Amino acid sequence: MLLGMAALVMGLQAVWAQKSIVILYENDVHCGIDGYQKMAGLRDAINKTDTAYAGAVCVGDFLQGNTTGAISKGQYIIDIMKLMDYDAVTLGNHEFDYGIPRMKMLLEQLGAPIVSCNLYDLGDQQLTYMPYIIKQYGDKKVAFIGATTPETMLLEGYAFYDTNGGLEYDLRPKTFYQEVQQAVDDVRAKGADYVVLLSHVGETTQSMGFNSHLLVNKTRGIDVVLDGHSHEIFENAKATNLDGQEITVTQTGTQFERIGKLLITPDGRMTTKLLKPADVPYVSARVKAATDSIHKLVEAATSKVVAHTDYRLVVSDENKQWIIRGSETNAGDLVADAYRNALKSDIAFENGGGIRNDIMAGDITYGDVIGMLPYDNTLRRIAVTGKLLKEMLTRCTALVPVLDGNFPQCSGLRFTIHSKSHRVSNIEVLQDNGTYAPLDENHTYSVTLTDYNHKGGGFFEIFKQCPVLQESSVRYNEALSDYLSKVLGGNTGKAYAQPQGRITILED
Repeated sequence: MLLGMAALVMGLQAVWAQKSIVILYENDVHCGIDGYQKMAGLRDAINKTDTAYAGAVCVGDFLQGNTTGAISKGQYIIDIMKLMDYDAVTLGNHEFDYGIPRMKMLLEQLGAPIVSCNLYDLGDQQLTYMPYIIKQYGDKKVAFIGATTPETMLLEGYAFYDTNGGLEYDLRPKTFYQEVQQAVDDVRAKGADYVVLLSHVGETTQSMGFNSHLLVNKTRGIDVVLDGHSHEIFENAKATNLDGQEITVTQTGTQFERIGKLLITPDGRMTTKLLKPADVPYVSARVKAATDSIHKLVEAATSKVVAHTDYRLVVSDENKQWIIRGSETNAGDLVADAYRNALKSDIAFENGGGIRNDIMAGDITYGDVIGMLPYDNTLRRIAVTGKLLKEMLTRCTALVPVLDGNFPQCSGLRFTIHSKSHRVSNIEVLQDNGTYAPLDENHTYSVTLTDYNHKGGGFFEIFKQCPVLQESSVRYNEALSDYLSKVLGGNTGKAYAQPQGRITILED
């Protein structure tokens, strides 16, 4: 009898060992909450079939991105995600938007392993979160390593400093690739059969020079990279590692344009596939219930109509590329004008990365306004010399035509970008009589921007040391709402039908 039982157990172990592993993945959901129910439903359905071990991971940028995150400061998103039973979650740059104390408080509720191999708390010189987690699926060990792009220290720079300007947290830009390699070496030493990098780094090289392909080029031992940050869709791109091996890099776009599916077969072969949520027939009932409840809460808070527009206020093109990060748009003009009006300054700026969603033709609700400007930012007026303004415009447009979140949408100013020589010219400032005059580098101008931009987020910290002329409690989305309803009289009219010609781009 005992021999028979032992044989049965051995037989079951042999069957278990033959099961595949399926890891579902997403990146840059940015509060696109409806996809969670499909992802959880698919994962649960696979587990019920007992033909494969199934898990799910998140590659960052989930707390912020539209109204759902903004009105709850991320709480509504966590209320859904804690039902997802993630195997691992890594940090995107927008997890830092509300500051690290708020991020930590929210993530404590998540109930999932948070992995980040390069975020350090300088107070105790220790990693803030685990660098990785090793999960057992049958007789195989899969390591999930988390990595966050160091450019977060520019994009959300304010989150990394204390009130005295001292650096509190560090993403280790100088040793970033070594931090990743150390984590890989550690999990290999601990017997990991497969190494999966959750890499919120991106395909497109941005301001600090990092991208996911370079990360692969400079490391060895990673089996597959589940990427994020650049909002692109690629199922099975290839990058060559230090040993000359081709490694798969994959990304699902943004807001659940796709759900990623990593399949690891019993013999160790890896394939990646991207699924359209509409083609997934499964739904998690408990995640759907939470999502439906939150939709009702958001609708109640945001349904008030504040204005009307006969045309789209443009942030992205038809391919969901953020053109506001590389050229003037009518939405950029409108937002910057709202800021300049709110604090009565000479000039106003908003970085292209801070304006998130289009507003479509029709009635504009308060929810649409928050969706366009979803962060917890307030406005302030600062003093800036003409010389520093020129430096800022030059540096923040240097990547054109590459899209970059530092690209300056402006009001009260016009200028020309020379994309090949990486310079700006013909900088002119709007006068009280409606004409423009050349920028005076020795003159000090009043500039309205967000506290985020002044504290070091966006614009490469160029304005960080500029003195504050007015600290306001006006939230930037409230400034836009008031401008639409009170200044424009509830209609965008003809003035913003097209970009107003404030930014000219020449290929020379």
